[in-house]
Amino acid sequence: MWSVSAIVGLLIAGIILGILGRLFAPGRQDIPFWLTILAGIVGALVGNMLAGWTGVANTAGFDWWRHIFQVVVAVIAVILAASLYPRARTRA
Repeated sequence: MWSVSAIVGLLIAGIILGILGRLFAPGRQDIPFWLTILAGIVGALVGNMLAGWTGVANTAGFDWWRHIFQVVVAVIAVILAASLYPRARTRA
């Protein structure tokens, strides 16, 4: 079961990684902020899994590779979200 602190930590990580994902993604991402946070949460979870699979999840000192995986996955998630999110309709 997820604790409240784990959920709050994941939400904060989602905000930070979502913003970094939008910053590093090429072009303009016309998506709402909640979708940016969701892309960041995906980046955090999938990035942690990739770090675990490659054996760099728990290293001595700062986990550079884990965070690099998280940012890269967040960028990919933002790009996918921007391409799949319906565009706003133009008014006639």
